[in-house]
Amino acid sequence: MLQLFAVIHVILSISVVGLILMHSGRDTGFGGMGFTPASQGGTHIVERNLTRLTVVVGILFFANTIALFHLLK
Repeated sequence: MLQLFAVIHVILSISVVGLILMHSGRDTGFGGMGFTPASQGGTHIVERNLTRLTVVVGILFFANTIALFHLLK
């Protein structure tokens, strides 16, 4: 069980780093690259969805950290 949580932790940590790097500082990140589909209505919606995804993955990372702590105790 510990190995499973450790593998999930590595995957979540890489995901959190990648998602944070995709955020724009001054319209230079993922939202400013011009990859916005016309159906999404612009960069604002893409940035908002990216923020939501980052928060969800961050919460999962935090929960997995707590679970690993209790497993190692």
